[in-house]
This record gives sequence, C-alpha cells and structure tokens, in this order.
Amino acid sequence: MRTVPVNAERSYQVEIGVDWQVAISDWIEGRNKVVLIKSEKLNIKTDYLTIEIPDGEAGKSAEVLLATWEKLGKLGVNRQDLIISIGGGTVTDFAGFVAATWLRGIDWVAIPTTLAGMVDASIGGKTGINSEAGKNLIGAFHSPTAVLIDLNWIKTLTERDVAAGMAEVVKCGFIADSKILELLENKSIKDVCNDSELQLELIHRAVSVKAEVVSEDFKESYLREILNYGHTLGHAIEKHSNYQLRHGEAVAIGMCFVAELSAITSGLKAEIVDLHYRILTSLKLPTNYDANAWTELLQIMSLDKKVKQGSIRFVGLEDLEKCNRIESVSNEVLLRAYERISK
Repeated sequence: MRTVPVNAERSYQVEIGVDWQVAISDWIEGRNKVVLIKSEKLNIKTDYLTIEIPDGEAGKSAEVLLATWEKLGKLGVNRQDLIISIGGGTVTDFAGFVAATWLRGIDWVAIPTTLAGMVDASIGGKTGINSEAGKNLIGAFHSPTAVLIDLNWIKTLTERDVAAGMAEVVKCGFIADSKILELLENKSIKDVCNDSELQLELIHRAVSVKAEVVSEDFKESYLREILNYGHTLGHAIEKHSNYQLRHGEAVAIGMCFVAELSAITSGLKAEIVDLHYRILTSLKLPTNYDANAWTELLQIMSLDKKVKQGSIRFVGLEDLEKCNRIESVSNEVLLRAYERISK
C-alpha cells in the first residue's frame, strides 16, 4: 500500500492499494447514518443506505441532484453523517457536490472504481454537475475526508475503461513527471491491464502529481490550471460527441491538439509532439476528431470556465514538465492546430 497526503482546505490521505471494505471502517465509526451514492449499474452489496444514480454523464444533472437532496432529507442526514461515493469519475463528481451542498457541507469518502476516478476525479475536491451550457459549470470545491483506491476494481474494467483513465496518467507525465512516459514507452493497453505493479506505480505517480498541485493551489487560481492540459478542447469534444466519447478519450485528442498548438506558438519540439501520438495510440486512445466540427467546438470552448476577457486560454507545453499558458491566439492559429489533428 502507498499513501499520498493532500493538504487543501482540509488535510486527507489518498490510500492506494487497500481493500476498501476494510479501510472504510475507519471512517464510518461514530456515524449515525452512512449513505452510499453509486451508479445504478454498479452491482455491489452493502448494508449502507444507498442512493443510485444513472450511469455516466446522465447522472450529473440538476434533476438527479434535486431527487438526491430530497432523499437525504427524508433519511434525516445531518452534519455528523457520512456520504460514501463508489463509482467512476461522474459518480465521484456528483457525490462530492451532494456532500458540498447538503447542509452547506458534510463529510464524504471517495472510493473510485475506475482508473479515471482514481487518478483524477477523486482527488482535489473539485465537484460538480453538468448543465445545458456545458460540463461541470455548476460546482464547488469540497475535499473528501479520505480517498480509498482499491486496485481490484481495475480487474472489473474493460480495456477501453482503462485506456480512458490512462489519458489522465499520461497528462501527468507531460506536465510534471516524465518518468510516467518512460514507464509507458513500448507498453500496450494490454500490458497496463495485466501488470498490477505497473498500475500501482503509475497511479502513485499520477496521484502524487495531482496532490502536489492541489496542495499548493486548491481553488485553481493559477498553478492548478496545469491539470487542465488537454481539457479545454477535450471538454468541448465530449459535449459535441453527446458524451459518446469517454472523458479520457476526449482529453487524449485535446492533448494532441494543444501539443500542436504549442509547437506553433511556443516552439515545442517535434519529438515531444510525436511522443503524444505514439503513447496515446499505443494505449488505443484517439488522437484526432471530425474536421467539420471546428466551428461548433470553438463555440463550446467560448463558454469554458477558463475563458478570460473573451479569450480562450489553453495550458501548453514548452518542454517536458514545463507548462505555459497560451492565450489571445487568433482563430486562424487555433484552426491551423486543429487541422493537424482533424480527420
């Protein structure tokens, strides 16, 4: 087992390689009520009060949120009680937002069941739901009291699920820990799925990157924006695809786009741009998108939370582990970069 500390508005531990059913006992002791929020598709048996939500992005809606609040009210959940989130990134985002808003904030424990949830959604306290205007535009910062990462969940995932989570791991490699990229050189998605020691090392490194950034900048004032590498276009692609693409799949395309943009605006070396394509392709992640979608994607990106004074901002790369901000770029330059990843 490995432990990574996170110091935000509260300090907590990310426990990697635990048996969640054993580890959770430390957090339910003394609670009057424990409410489990999970995807309706997740088949687990517990003795906890359980609220099921629709699977995937459909669960992160205002309608589902309102229904969940009503259920908490009927259950009489108070500030001494606990919410447990068991599920992927969408369940984690949703359950964390429920915990943040119920009685102005109660404790919650994240038990991520997908690789994406383990290395991204469960860490950092960013919680939220979607709206018609875009993904995660309604949200709050509210850290869990603990994150319990049980690697046995990975055995339940498809290759596509694992690959989607690996996009966030790869992102951490480019922005802060290039050892991740070395570990993934010449590795296929099958290699990752079948090697528990490699999984432990990659997850520990990715979690450590996010924990360090979040601990220094909890509310995304500046430094934390580096975690959005590939996400500005990625979120737009998710929405444009009606969420048929997984978050990590869309982010993989977004990383290739911003690598190309960085080459144009910041002189990023061709070999680093090529490394994006090589590693992501070996993990069976997409690296391009519909050439005819650009106008709609540009409109969606204009609503992104990171837009400042009408300018779409991107996290770019000057070199491995060296990020910059790309802003005030003309639509012509953005289109040039997009044409390099379009099909």
